[in-house]
Amino acid sequence: MKSPSQFHGLLLVSKAAGMTSHDVVARVRRIFQTRAVGHCGTLDPLAEGLMVLMLNEATKLSQYILEGDKAYDVKLRLGVRTETLDLEGQILEEKPVNVSSDQVQAEAQRIQGDFQWAVPLFSAVKVAGKKLYEYGRQDQAVERPVKLMKFWDVKFMGTESGSDYQFSLACRKGSYIRSWVDELGQRLGCGAMMTGLLRTYSAPFHLSQALKLEDIEKELLAGRAPGCLIPLSLALPQIKRARVKGMDQKLLSHGQISQDLRIQLIQIFDPDQDQVVQVVSQETGDVLALVGLEPGSGFVLRRVLSPSNDSVKS
Repeated sequence: MKSPSQFHGLLLVSKAAGMTSHDVVARVRRIFQTRAVGHCGTLDPLAEGLMVLMLNEATKLSQYILEGDKAYDVKLRLGVRTETLDLEGQILEEKPVNVSSDQVQAEAQRIQGDFQWAVPLFSAVKVAGKKLYEYGRQDQAVERPVKLMKFWDVKFMGTESGSDYQFSLACRKGSYIRSWVDELGQRLGCGAMMTGLLRTYSAPFHLSQALKLEDIEKELLAGRAPGCLIPLSLALPQIKRARVKGMDQKLLSHGQISQDLRIQLIQIFDPDQDQVVQVVSQETGDVLALVGLEPGSGFVLRRVLSPSNDSVKS
């Protein structure tokens, strides 16, 4: 493949437990020889699994990629509650576990749908310019913001002992799995903490498409394109496309929407459903721009991308 620094698109990484999301970004910057790296959702050091990273021009698409749902495999332990809601925090209380596996599974099935819950104290959400976990570490009182969290497709995956369980579940972006675990523990009357977390899905991508950082680096050093690279042309499969060529494409590169493109947009854009439409080169397949609708002004350019060598072929 061409120089890694010239790639524009998404990178699907299988993050190892123990690494911070910042660690992953820093290593990808080194591997791909670029500072323009962003991520579509962090993972705590305890967690592992799928992280979607944006490289170079793809960083301009962040707000449109971040909207996706997530899915996880979560391990939990009943009978223990900690300040961080996981095994890395200080223990707040321990209680005997007097519930059967059937009771645990039945209660877990009830924690599906929409919930208005306070954000965990040990999280990166900011209040008055300060991250919540900073209040927690300094033992300062703070009112945690309440957030809509949504969970569905809860499935029991097994138990290792009388108090250790594993479930899989899907959730809306921004929902906290630790909060779901804590709610389950409270409903069972014995408390619970998260002991492990694996992200298996970040719409529209699956963990099976990702590679570990060391494997990505090996592939690049061998001059091969890792299969976990997603070019810009495939980065937004859920967003409608309009195609341009010739003079229409040239006008777009100068920040202008041609009459022919405007006609296409009128035909395909649904104001009730579409936030943007991606404009693609008919000749190369490159994503050239994202176009939205501005009330009173008509169609406007939301993002303009430089046509790139985003192919991952040699």
